[in-house]
Amino acid sequence: MAEEKQATETESTMMVSEETYMTSGVHIGTRQKTADIKEFIYKVRNDGLYIIDVKKTDERIKASAKFLSKYDPAKILTVSVRQYGQKPVRKLGELTGISVLDGRFQPGTLTNPNAKTFLEPEIILLTDPLADIQALHEAKNIGIPVLALCDTNNETKYIDYVIPTNNKGRRALALIYWLLARAILRERGKIKSDEEFLASVEDFEAEI
Repeated sequence: MAEEKQATETESTMMVSEETYMTSGVHIGTRQKTADIKEFIYKVRNDGLYIIDVKKTDERIKASAKFLSKYDPAKILTVSVRQYGQKPVRKLGELTGISVLDGRFQPGTLTNPNAKTFLEPEIILLTDPLADIQALHEAKNIGIPVLALCDTNNETKYIDYVIPTNNKGRRALALIYWLLARAILRERGKIKSDEEFLASVEDFEAEI
């Protein structure tokens, strides 16, 4: 009985229910596991698929939003080379004012002042450190903090803060960026309740 009560209380403090995370596939990892991500893994299924602990995902989204809200949104850069992450990051930028770079990341964007695409962010958020590896290396070279959505197969070297999640699924990425947008706006005092956030997860979801 006490365990049931504790589980209910935990779920009530989450941004959305565990079921919502799971129906969006946030918990679905890969069949690979790095030592870096071990602490975020809930279990491994019989078919060898690693399952992410969505309670930790939830905690990390809240903490990331709190941290990001301290920055001028124009000085935050969100990156997604991965196709299913491009619409979510654009919507995040539209609602929060965060700078967005979707599609191919041109070498020198952060390190070459003569590049046409040159940007000077103070912090960067990556959709997938593997797909966004050029951005990761350049962020490391200029010494800015790196936040990243990390799946079970990702290494976290050079990443300052991990949000553990399925970072390949269309619905999963939509939910994560939807939650980040809502939480950032709440942290900034732009909205006072979740109900005031009128965008839907579908607004963030990439088309097939």
